[in-house]
Amino acid sequence: MSLSLSRHSIKQLQFLVPGLAITYYLETFTHLWTLRTCLIGDVYRRSAARTSLVSGALTIGLFLYILLIPWIKGQQPNYRSWRESGELSKVIPLLTACMVIGWPLLSFTLGHWSSLGYLEGIVGATGMYALIFGVLGLIPAPRYHRQ
Repeated sequence: MSLSLSRHSIKQLQFLVPGLAITYYLETFTHLWTLRTCLIGDVYRRSAARTSLVSGALTIGLFLYILLIPWIKGQQPNYRSWRESGELSKVIPLLTACMVIGWPLLSFTLGHWSSLGYLEGIVGATGMYALIFGVLGLIPAPRYHRQ
C-alpha cells in the first residue's frame, strides 16, 4: 500500500506537526482550560481565557464558512478578488480581526496567568494556532458545479 501525499498536504503538515508537538509538550490547552474554569482568582483571568477561546472558535468557524461558501450559497466565490465579493469582503476582515485579537490575547493570557511564563505562552499560543491552521488547511475546499 503506497501513501502519496500532495504538495499541499505536506505543506499543511509543516504547520500541523510542530503545532501538535508544541501544544502537547507545553500542555497549552490544559493551561487555557484551567484558567477558564478556575473558580478562585480574579475575573480578568477568566475573562481573558474565555475571550481568547471565543476568538479561536470564531476563527475556526469563519474559516470553515469561507471553505463551505460554495455549498452554502451555491456559487463559487472568487477568492483572489475577495474585496469585490459582497460575502468575502465582510467575512475576511472579521476573520483577520479575530486572529489579530485572539493570538496576542492568548499569548498574554498564557504568559501572565499560567505557569508557562511569557516566552512559553507566546510559543504555546503560536503552536496552538499553527495546529488549528494545519488541520483547517487539510480540509478540501468543495467545488460547486453548475448544472
